[in-house]
Amino acid sequence: ARFMSHTAEVSRRQRPVVVAVVGTVVVVAYALLAAVQILVLNPLAAVPGAELSQIYADVSAAGESMGAPLVLAGLAVGPVVAVGLLLRTRRRPDGEARIVAVQYLALVALGAFGYFWASFGPGMALADTYGISGGDHSPWAALLQAVSGVAFVVFLMQAPGAVSMARRTRGGPQRR
Repeated sequence: ARFMSHTAEVSRRQRPVVVAVVGTVVVVAYALLAAVQILVLNPLAAVPGAELSQIYADVSAAGESMGAPLVLAGLAVGPVVAVGLLLRTRRRPDGEARIVAVQYLALVALGAFGYFWASFGPGMALADTYGISGGDHSPWAALLQAVSGVAFVVFLMQAPGAVSMARRTRGGPQRR
């Protein structure tokens, strides 16, 4: 019985860390797909039949830039925050997994804004170079937006409970 109790306690204490690891993997995967979407898939879909190197050469010849360093720097914000949350959770694993999950859901939901910001310049460069719309031409953008949308809805459903749970565990003021 003592072993089972200890095992259950260790498992309960590890849940937030497991959630943080999964959350970090999801945020990093989202950012990687967003980078590939912005810098590879969307240009190829915007200019069907052209090689990626030719698209980049055309954009450069038009005095525009796909801005890869800025895209990558902008998209790195989410993973950096996710790793920070993971490290904090590993140092203090006594929190609740639900609270950790809500933080990662917020990050994934905010990924839509990060994607828009990071894709704006390259989209405009393609638009100016080829006289096309600066919007997404590849269907993979819809997947990113859907993932962010689902994360936002789940965040809205879970956040009130996580906030009250955080107040209880930290001894903060309670709503009555």
